[in-house]
Amino acid sequence: MSFIDLLILGFSEAMTPMNLGFCLLGALLGTLIGVLPGIGPTATIAVLLPITFFLPPLAGIIMLAGIYYGAQYGGSTTAILVNLPGEASSVVTALDGYQMAQNGRAGSALAIAALGSFFAGTVATLALAVAGPTLSVFALKFGPAEYVSLMVFGLLAATILASGPVLKAIGMILIGLLLGMIGTDRATGDARLTFGAIELFDGIDFIVIAIGLFGFSEIIANLEGSGSEGVKLAKLTRLWPTRQDFREAWPAVLRGTGLGTVLGLLPGGGATLASFSAYSMEKRMSRHPEQFGTGVVAGVAAPESANNAAAQSSFIPLLTLGIPSNNMMAMMLSAFMIHGITPGPTVLTSQPEIFWGLVASMWIGNLLLVVINLPLIGIWVKLLTVPYRLLYPAILLFCCIGVYSMNNRVFDVVLAAGFGLLGYLFRKAKCEPGPLLLGFVLGPLLEANLRRTLLITQGDPSIFVERPISLTMLVATVILLGLMILPSFRKTREEAFQEEDA
Repeated sequence: MSFIDLLILGFSEAMTPMNLGFCLLGALLGTLIGVLPGIGPTATIAVLLPITFFLPPLAGIIMLAGIYYGAQYGGSTTAILVNLPGEASSVVTALDGYQMAQNGRAGSALAIAALGSFFAGTVATLALAVAGPTLSVFALKFGPAEYVSLMVFGLLAATILASGPVLKAIGMILIGLLLGMIGTDRATGDARLTFGAIELFDGIDFIVIAIGLFGFSEIIANLEGSGSEGVKLAKLTRLWPTRQDFREAWPAVLRGTGLGTVLGLLPGGGATLASFSAYSMEKRMSRHPEQFGTGVVAGVAAPESANNAAAQSSFIPLLTLGIPSNNMMAMMLSAFMIHGITPGPTVLTSQPEIFWGLVASMWIGNLLLVVINLPLIGIWVKLLTVPYRLLYPAILLFCCIGVYSMNNRVFDVVLAAGFGLLGYLFRKAKCEPGPLLLGFVLGPLLEANLRRTLLITQGDPSIFVERPISLTMLVATVILLGLMILPSFRKTREEAFQEEDA
């Protein structure tokens, strides 16, 4: 089938009434989650994963994807209007967006954020459509040895790109790998790390860890605040940007889109890293960097374009190689596997309607987000006046229902609560839980491919350097290790994340 035929197939799947409805639902939920601080798309997708059991595969995946990239839109609304980012990726948007709102240009800032996000999402989705088939053909050359080298490279890259000290990120990866080993060894049938608990013989469910680390821990962390503060809403005037705004915005949108698309491909990358990097790049390239933070159009256009481009380009390594590049893609990998779909090069040939239906839904979803976001700005902002003490019981209830519905076991709910407490302690210790989740997901895959490789070679490890692709991945891993040792790299990295925390 030609590229046009495949696109027609994708749109015919995405535009069925059911899939279109779930695309709209995902976009609305994502916007709502982006508007409300303290919830986040990770926890939301973790809670909604069990619901996808009862949906057709494509409908469930379209809805979850819409939540992810829709949250990038919603986060900018409150960041601009009330200086309250709903998403971590919208923190830098608030620096200039809120100042524009205070100067009577709230409408322009919102429109630039929406249009920049739409353009970036469209370009990133086009990159997925073009690069997907090419990468899938390349991925067919991957054997067990190549996957082992790729996963080692991905896990190491995740430690570098994660916030906080590198040693803490490595520690989180190792904890995730250990958690992934819990259960019955498929090769020997022996129970590992179960401590005699029968409930652990099948291992720990991904959703239990995800809801605990991201759902329960978010609630605990947010309850530290009073949750009753009001918000100061900037006055909305002209909604459409001026010609001068467009002239200042379009170069920043192009640069942010390009940077975000690339960073979304990297293991450990994502929307937050892309938005901060794009803002820093614009500030360094500007002739008047001192004006950033006072209401500069580029300070809104660049990060909003970058975070949406990264959110959608991060699907490329997942769908073509079967490797999640960040914790959100680990969630999406779990959603695929719930329906018996293994992301990777075979998806494009065996189930093309899944791949191309998702690609087409992203184009439709980006258009829906522009249409629904601007008219609903007033409603989203009013939701911020609801005290958090009234929201968290409902969030907690849905978390418990989601965990219990997996296996109908109270043990899973108790275990999720334990991971919630652990996630809260990780926050206090400045340890990002994202690498742990990646380690948990990739650990069993890494172990299985390593065993398969050594079985094929009868224990000879030289295959890892004899195969060109595997050798390339290992060389890249060594280069990353060298960067980690360099004091200048460590200093630059720490300064970048200190700026992000500020």
